[in-house]
Amino acid sequence: MRHPLLGTSLGKASPPRARAPHSPSASLGLQIPAVPMSARRQAWQFAAALLFFHGSEYVLAAAFHGPRNVTATSLLISKQYVLAMSFAMLEHLTEILIFPEVKEYCFVSNIGLLMVLIGEIIRKLAVITAGRAFTHVIRIYHEDQHQLITHGVYRFMRHPGYSGFLIWAVGTQVMLCNPVSTVAFTFVLWRFFSKRIPYEEFFLRQFFGSEYEEYAQRVHSGLPFIK
Repeated sequence: MRHPLLGTSLGKASPPRARAPHSPSASLGLQIPAVPMSARRQAWQFAAALLFFHGSEYVLAAAFHGPRNVTATSLLISKQYVLAMSFAMLEHLTEILIFPEVKEYCFVSNIGLLMVLIGEIIRKLAVITAGRAFTHVIRIYHEDQHQLITHGVYRFMRHPGYSGFLIWAVGTQVMLCNPVSTVAFTFVLWRFFSKRIPYEEFFLRQFFGSEYEEYAQRVHSGLPFIK
């Protein structure tokens, strides 16, 4: 039956539909974006690169110098290093939330992965070739096991350990597609090695004299713009 004024049918009313509950984030207009698959892969590769690098540094240091002589310095872990890597992860997470498209450059990320592998190989070749002569702390006094290494990878660069670490560290940031950290790591590490190499070579000239002078004239340092 229809009501003459309202023009609606009078009968059994249908039950009201239940409204779906609103989440707090939806009521506030907030949405948490899904993490891109490429960003997840980059984070896992970064964690694996750190684990393998420091794990292998410990194994080689313990093999050549004994486990008792392995310290945090031997593992190349310092407060500055922890802060730098923490900043890198913070940048990665921030850009995932704000600029997720930056992490989609798979070609750039793969170049970074290749840099990580190359840097790792160069550094480990340096450590293995030098053996007991390779130390993480600059020696200011000559010791019996401290000898001038000019064969193997040292035929092509005087400081392959530094060169490998620079390539590896910058490569981790290229792999993460971190533009800010890539520039920062490159500048800070180059500046650090540009001061460390002359300081170290001062003592090498004291230890090996003309032999090192001739070697330094013939072989490049292995880092750009550092003679």
